[in-house]
Amino acid sequence: MKLNLKKPICFFDLETTGIQIAKDRIVEISILKIFPDGSKTSKTWLVNPQIPIPAETTAIHGITDEKVADAPTFKQIAAEVNQLISGSDLGGFNSNRFDIPLLAEELIRADQNFDMTQSKSVDVQNIFHKMEQRTLIAAYKFYCNKDLEGAHSAAADTEATYEVLLSQIEKYEELENDINFLSEFSTRKKNADFAGFIAYNKKGQEVFTFGKHKNKVVEEVFEKEPGYYSWISNADFPLYTKKILTAIRLRKFNA
Repeated sequence: MKLNLKKPICFFDLETTGIQIAKDRIVEISILKIFPDGSKTSKTWLVNPQIPIPAETTAIHGITDEKVADAPTFKQIAAEVNQLISGSDLGGFNSNRFDIPLLAEELIRADQNFDMTQSKSVDVQNIFHKMEQRTLIAAYKFYCNKDLEGAHSAAADTEATYEVLLSQIEKYEELENDINFLSEFSTRKKNADFAGFIAYNKKGQEVFTFGKHKNKVVEEVFEKEPGYYSWISNADFPLYTKKILTAIRLRKFNA
């Protein structure tokens, strides 16, 4: 079978220096782009993160400082990465909570315009957890009846994620072969940003999910306490979160 697509979807996986979205860096990225006609193209890059890779992280994905010493920095490949995913939906395994937020950080840091407002995201892990509660290796075995060779390499994980999604659609009648449906189904919680610092209330208004203004409407907070925006801008929040908050702050000036 093939995915029912109205536009391309890019499945991707990141290997990184760690799991802190605002601080850690990509050391490997693999993108598998599927087109509506079923054709596909893929690209994998090793990336020099320009910071040390912790030994405990290397123990997971096998990528050392020496291995990426001569690799390009993310800024050097950012335009190519952005061009490849531009105009596409995005898919991955745990991508809504980690891969997409971290990729957004890297692209913004490299002065690339990353915008998901016209794209859908399909998190295969969330579908899997709703249906079976397992890991990617187990998912690949369960759905595809194959052992995942080279687990924790970006290329192997990306290909496996794509194959698992196809098998999920075949297995579960309630899953529609439609990216809009799959995006909605695989989204645990509707947030305005990827990191979950800004959510939507029942009226569709952006609200803070943390701190002294938790559950308060962002626009109202900025109107009553302008200094709160300045504090966030200078604090250690993800760049994409800051981008969304800036857009909310400027909204009233453009109304």
